[in-house]
Amino acid sequence: MRRDAGFPMRLRFCKRGRVRFISHRDVARAFERAFRIQRLPLVFTEGFSPRPRVSFGLALSVGHESDAEYLDVELAEPVDLVTLTAPLSAALPDGIDVTGSVRLTMRAAALQESVTSVAYRIEIDGDGASREPVDLTAAIDQAMSAPTVLAVRRRKGVEVTDDVRPAIRHLEPINSSALELEVATQPHGVRPESVVAALPGDWSTRSVLRTHQWIERDGARREPLDADARPHVPEARAS
Repeated sequence: MRRDAGFPMRLRFCKRGRVRFISHRDVARAFERAFRIQRLPLVFTEGFSPRPRVSFGLALSVGHESDAEYLDVELAEPVDLVTLTAPLSAALPDGIDVTGSVRLTMRAAALQESVTSVAYRIEIDGDGASREPVDLTAAIDQAMSAPTVLAVRRRKGVEVTDDVRPAIRHLEPINSSALELEVATQPHGVRPESVVAALPGDWSTRSVLRTHQWIERDGARREPLDADARPHVPEARAS
């Protein structure tokens, strides 16, 4: 998104419940409709088919829930962010709610280029099918101490084996049927189901909730609403 004009802002939103089954494209359409309903002063692209200058962060897999989705939108004039979130949420499908907003600095980097890691809470079904069942804590300990963690995925109809161990930033059991996972997004992302399937034993994913996205700069890790927020400048009082 161009950052040399207009008033760019960043929104955080959640995606919970049945709406998790709609696609990334459908979410984008829902937001464009909500922006029109609220009559936001959008900036549009040029050309034969002008579109609002809106860019989303990393796409969320269909079927996953999230408390940490983000989009950037450019406005032609500033709006009151304090009173914006509730009306936007009301104009969106049930299960999508805007939970935060900030005015961005000019020339802020695009979300897809900035986010360096994402975190998930994953509910899993236990290891009961293997001949020698492994409990979740032991499976995670084995994976984290191994030099490689091999995951199989299909790409263009062909099975491909990847070593996902370098991408795993954090992997910890919450209880006997749930875990926390943080994976790097660069040079490419890793599906949480791939990590679960690669654990020793025989595990399957029941549900996935994206809990955080992180931007790392100069050794510090920041949430996307904080990373590029324009500093607040108090208005001068009349003398």
